[in-house]
Amino acid sequence: MKPVMAFPAALLLKAQGIRVAFFDVDGVLTDGGLYFSELGETLKRFNTLDGHGLKLLQRAEIVPVVITGRDSLALRSRLAALGVVHTHFGTENKAPAALQTLQELGLDWAQAAAMGDDWPDLGVMRQCAFSCAPANAHAEVKALADHVTAEHGGMGAARAFCDLLLVASGRYADLLEDALR
Repeated sequence: MKPVMAFPAALLLKAQGIRVAFFDVDGVLTDGGLYFSELGETLKRFNTLDGHGLKLLQRAEIVPVVITGRDSLALRSRLAALGVVHTHFGTENKAPAALQTLQELGLDWAQAAAMGDDWPDLGVMRQCAFSCAPANAHAEVKALADHVTAEHGGMGAARAFCDLLLVASGRYADLLEDALR
């Protein structure tokens, strides 16, 4: 089976060489809605397409990193199930957290990509070699992003970002072939 996923050549060139991808949570890995139980517990809805995209990045040796302003047991459980080990919770100033992770991994901003949806994500997105926003991101974030997905946050936008990075890395077709076996 030949892959049907295609992106403009200029976009793929800009996304080449990415080794780490930073993700926001609310509005990127979720729909941005916050659900609270009567006990005050935060509930989140995650899309399985997005989760599988994070796993595929790991198989392609692109490190997914989550930096979020919130923290919850649900989020920690979901990321642990996906094998995402580089995380920063309750982090409002995200750029220093991203820089810390880059230093730990021995990488630099030229090897980094980011996906965010609102102003707290702008500092990381601006410094990365490649940035992406979901279709329902804030206007300023979409204006800064190198690519805006057709999908909304929590509805496959993170998967679309992952797919783009996988195609740019040259690993997409191999991973698809593995899935067909």
